[in-house]
Amino acid sequence: MKLISWNVNGLRAIEKKGFSDFLNNCGAEIVAIQETKAHPEQLSDALRTPSGWYSYFCSAERKGYSGVAVYTRQEPLNVWYGLGNEEFDKEGRTLILEYADFFFINIYYPNGGQGPERIDFKLRFYDCFLQKSKELFKTGKSVVVCGDVNTAHQAIDLARPKENEKNTGFLPEERAWLDRFFSEGFTDTFRHFNKDGGHYSWWDYKTGARKRNVGWRIDYFMIDEKSAHRLKGAGMLSEVMGSDHCPIWIEMDDL
Repeated sequence: MKLISWNVNGLRAIEKKGFSDFLNNCGAEIVAIQETKAHPEQLSDALRTPSGWYSYFCSAERKGYSGVAVYTRQEPLNVWYGLGNEEFDKEGRTLILEYADFFFINIYYPNGGQGPERIDFKLRFYDCFLQKSKELFKTGKSVVVCGDVNTAHQAIDLARPKENEKNTGFLPEERAWLDRFFSEGFTDTFRHFNKDGGHYSWWDYKTGARKRNVGWRIDYFMIDEKSAHRLKGAGMLSEVMGSDHCPIWIEMDDL
């Protein structure tokens, strides 16, 4: 079973860049999208109800902002829109799908830009998400989490760690939260297979950083440790263009 996650930086924008072809030819059972920047009624039929897929959308109250979507070949047993916290859920950042043997969580985590208040919001969002993950973990089902985490975990996860030590996305308190999350029994699937540097999932548009591969690894698939043995592979589709992020993927035995 192949799963894909991609921050598309605008679902309507990427439709014009061949997204439907990508969706139908990627070979995935589930495709999670972050930063849709749209409400369902603003989307074309091809995006809202693509043939062969079940589709779910969680949008922000503010139009043109945030938003997540999931396309899945198999209809889930249940779908939850948000974490159950109004402060966070009004930004349309979370979709949780339940299947027979696992929970699939697609999240667009907040960016810590715009000052200390937003960093505090981001860290409280992280904590709320961790609590929800632990609740799902206790059900006995596997838990698969994906999305744009908006934090690079370790120095190896960005091209210029020294220059960014005081910038959001690589602050000590943000990185410490990821330490905590993994210590709670979750696995970074990419690092499960690859310990090398130079692999990034986001590049700054304005500086043309992608051509020089001056990037950050801020998009993650994470899985509970008891299910990690089912992983068959994890990687990035860095050749896929259309966004300032590239898609990431995992492949695993059917759950």
